[in-house]
Amino acid sequence: MRNAGQRIRVMMLATGVAVAAAAHVRAQAAPPAGEAPAKMEVTDEVGRRVWIPATVRRIVSLAPNLTEMIYALGAQDRLVGVTDFCDYPPEARQKTRIGGAVNPNIEQIVALKPHLVLAQAFTLNRRETVEELERLGLAVYAANSRSVEGILDSTRRIAALIGASEQGESLTASLREKLDELKRRLNRRAPKRVLFVVWADPLVTIGRETFLADALRLAGAESVVDVAQDWPRISLEEVVRLQPQFLVFASSHSESIRATVEELSARPGWRGLEAIRKRRVAVVSEAINRPAPRLIEALGELARQLHPEAFGEKSEKRKVKIENRPLQPDDCAFAIFYFPFSIFASERPVR
Repeated sequence: MRNAGQRIRVMMLATGVAVAAAAHVRAQAAPPAGEAPAKMEVTDEVGRRVWIPATVRRIVSLAPNLTEMIYALGAQDRLVGVTDFCDYPPEARQKTRIGGAVNPNIEQIVALKPHLVLAQAFTLNRRETVEELERLGLAVYAANSRSVEGILDSTRRIAALIGASEQGESLTASLREKLDELKRRLNRRAPKRVLFVVWADPLVTIGRETFLADALRLAGAESVVDVAQDWPRISLEEVVRLQPQFLVFASSHSESIRATVEELSARPGWRGLEAIRKRRVAVVSEAINRPAPRLIEALGELARQLHPEAFGEKSEKRKVKIENRPLQPDDCAFAIFYFPFSIFASERPVR
């Protein structure tokens, strides 16, 4: 009878958490009758096995997109620490800061006594940070969103880990509806050939395996640069040869892009781009830079600029207002997140 009771409790835990999170959850040694397991074992998104408290009340986020995700799930009251770059929603700035994403303050994180630390694998946090936190006895779950579908999957998994499965299912269902509507509108429309400008000088763009490349495809676009490297540096001469139909910029502020096309058009090489001469420039919210639920809205924004006719709009109405001012050092910056300080990426995987 005792063994049967143990099996039933384990099955209930697996049904309520593991299936929802798709993370191979197992209960720790069975507790006395009527008590929940103290911890559960999950497999995170890079294949690491992690023991996480069954009830998560205190969370530290090591990445801006994960902070956004917790807010989108309505679990912000459990967020006790965030990085210096966690700036959305604005209320996130009021949370306790634990330093930068690359070199966070380990002592500060430990002092916050989190039940769960969330990290972003391969594109932001360092593997050494995760290993040190684990040595100190903290549970660290690594997310790894390499596609828009991966973002939805991460959202569901993390929702299940923190006991917010219902909110996670509702949120992802709503996001999927928006993606389905976007797909319907863009059905049979030829994708626009674009260059996503991560950085203007030196010129850096996106590789085909990034979540941004997948996002472009869903917005009715395809990058003219097709390489395996995530953030390739490319010569302006090569871009002129490829002649993208549009240049796509993500603004560091949602209201406008800070780099002016007028400034770029005066530079040698840029004048050779028809997209510059004809001002075929799409400026999308910086939300597209982060693999978080808010990215879906940015996809719709980009699709409207590239395919206005699919939304019953004329191209003239979608022209981007460009500031006429000198180029600033941080223009075209990849709004903190994801640029080549990769992590967990030393060359070996995190286990």
